[in-house]
Amino acid sequence: MYTSVPQSEIEQRSATAGVIDLRSDTVTKPSPEMRRAMFEAEVGDDVYGEDPTINRLEKRAAEIFGREAALFVPSGTMGNQIAIKLHTQHGQEVICEERGHVFNYEMAMMAHFSGVLPRTVWAEDGILTWQHLKSKLKSKSYHAAKTGLVSLENTHNLAGGTITPPEVFAEICDNAHAAGLPVHLDGARIFNVSVALGILVAELTAKADTVMFCLSKGLGAPAGSLLVGSAELMDRGRLYRKALGGGMRQAGILAAAGLIALEQGPQKLNQDHANARFLAEALAQISGIKIDPAKVQTNILMCDTAGTGMNSGEISRRLAERKVLANGVGAEHIRFVTHLDVSREQCAQAIEVVAAICGVKAQRATV
Repeated sequence: MYTSVPQSEIEQRSATAGVIDLRSDTVTKPSPEMRRAMFEAEVGDDVYGEDPTINRLEKRAAEIFGREAALFVPSGTMGNQIAIKLHTQHGQEVICEERGHVFNYEMAMMAHFSGVLPRTVWAEDGILTWQHLKSKLKSKSYHAAKTGLVSLENTHNLAGGTITPPEVFAEICDNAHAAGLPVHLDGARIFNVSVALGILVAELTAKADTVMFCLSKGLGAPAGSLLVGSAELMDRGRLYRKALGGGMRQAGILAAAGLIALEQGPQKLNQDHANARFLAEALAQISGIKIDPAKVQTNILMCDTAGTGMNSGEISRRLAERKVLANGVGAEHIRFVTHLDVSREQCAQAIEVVAAICGVKAQRATV
């Protein structure tokens, strides 16, 4: 559970110049080019399939991921929940990692909307393997729910932006398919994986049955995600999108920014990764902060703050007082997320603030 200062206080402080917002990459603002594209967007009624800008975005997303079709949705949560509904039947189980977003941060919608239960499995660094999963699969029984879906997350948010190695992902997909099970990938930040490994997203995700990815995180769009898969699945997915209230009519205004994010956003992610490693290496030198910089692979870092004598809520409040925003995760962890609206210099300033709160003087980091 994220803990932070009250939203009213954050809004008040964010209005003040100089705030360094490391809560999430969801806080990015659309670029001037995106704003112009949104203003000039050609639109129509997307529920009727008549919004040309939405249609272009969906076609381009399908091409990039090597899929037959794509479906634009307002949020990653909606994309994940549509996928779960597509792949499962009421009364089944969905296997996912214990800290997975579909389990922890989607309002129990897999139970509410799809009538399925999560079967959670804890894995080191959030990286599930086939060895973790194979003993959890359940076939037809008169005593236990049947497994209906394997859901993976890459990068893994709450594990600190960790990457599932391609060979591990492929092994899970191959064995799940051999067992007659579909695989959904919560790839909210899959472009971070692509950039970090130098592998195209189409290759990284080819063996998943469906993939959801976000435009509104590191790629910088103001809103929106996409679900990709077969034409048949995406056609049915439109029905579930409407049922969830996701028929947005003239949504081409959002898709115009999404097209720019999709084409240009990945090129900027390397800098986010470098800034995250920069933060991690400096934070590791601060007394009371525990983090292994070698495990920081993308743009998310999780710090164990138990050694500071303060809980995460207190630390986040003290940070906010000095115009640095970060989210507490549970009682003893703080999450920092780098993104295109935070510079290397601002990361260095944030380090000095953390050090001051912990009662030490940070070594001046070279930017």
